[in-house]
Amino acid sequence: MKMPGKFKTYCPFCKNHQMHEVEKVKKGKRNGLHWIDRQKDHRGKVGNMGKYSKVPGGDKPTKKINVRYRCLTCGKAHLRKGFRVAKFELTE
Repeated sequence: MKMPGKFKTYCPFCKNHQMHEVEKVKKGKRNGLHWIDRQKDHRGKVGNMGKYSKVPGGDKPTKKINVRYRCLTCGKAHLRKGFRVAKFELTE
């Protein structure tokens, strides 16, 4: 899917239509242990693994992508609901 790098759309902060810059949201860096990792470690010591013993399903053919829209007037960014697309390309 090709999408323009800049276009005019609604800004929820300015409350009217302004020029927006488009950028694809990258996955954030994960640090340290999270509750699910601690739970897996604890459950793995005794007995069966319960909900972790199931065979996981395969990946979906397309991934949902998130796009961040940054207003060029106020500088604030907002997100919209992600959509499924195989290829994502920003055009000028």
